[in-house]
Amino acid sequence: MGVVVTDAEVTLADVLSLRLAIDEPLREGTELVLRHRTTGVEREVRLGTPGARAREATLAVSLAPLDLTAGRWDAYLRHDGRRSRLQSVDPGFSLDHLDAYALCRRTLAYRSYRTRNGYLALKISGAEPGAEVRRVWFREGRFEVMGLLTYTGLEDDDSRHEATLTLDRRQAGARVSATAYVQGVRFHAAVSLVDVLAADPDGAGTWEPALQVAGVPAPLRLGSRLDDVDGKRRRLHYPAAEVDGVPVRPCYTADDELRIEVGV
Repeated sequence: MGVVVTDAEVTLADVLSLRLAIDEPLREGTELVLRHRTTGVEREVRLGTPGARAREATLAVSLAPLDLTAGRWDAYLRHDGRRSRLQSVDPGFSLDHLDAYALCRRTLAYRSYRTRNGYLALKISGAEPGAEVRRVWFREGRFEVMGLLTYTGLEDDDSRHEATLTLDRRQAGARVSATAYVQGVRFHAAVSLVDVLAADPDGAGTWEPALQVAGVPAPLRLGSRLDDVDGKRRRLHYPAAEVDGVPVRPCYTADDELRIEVGV
């Protein structure tokens, strides 16, 4: 039986919605199998006979009851003990959908995607409240950043929220703060690079930015995860600015959190 996923999406209710192109109706007893790529743990969902047309079928699988853990899960179809990996032609990427999905407060974030070899898979990660970076730049001696608040439960409306951008140099116990602007879930903040250098004039190293927003219990770490670019530390390189002869450059950690490198 030939089966290809033509459309895959995890809905706002954490339901895996699939549209399949098929040679014949799915047979009774067919199972969707999700296999954790690292541990080999499997979860099965019996599909039965959807009663779809011979050329197309649609499936909806609620993910929360499956007790899936963080990591990457590959998708298979299994019938009578034989299973085959589920092919997909849907790239599974929509920035607008990812933005909408990240507005709700969650503990886990589910995302469907197509692997490099053309198969359906799920990526599951923790969904702590954060500040998703959409743009970073230096202008007129300032570090500026703008983006989207994620998993905070705040409404995407015109409400203004008091907020502060902080940069911490933990090794020196130094901190620089500046007022940030938050409207709904959109933020913009800027801090003087002269102030950053003055806060730790003799030290070269890394500063950690965070956003403190009224109504959100903990500071929000700045990072960039709602896209299809993994490993930004290797792939994304910003030009350095010079402040009084000292190079300053934004960069990302191995887990895609934003940092500011000074004198490095």
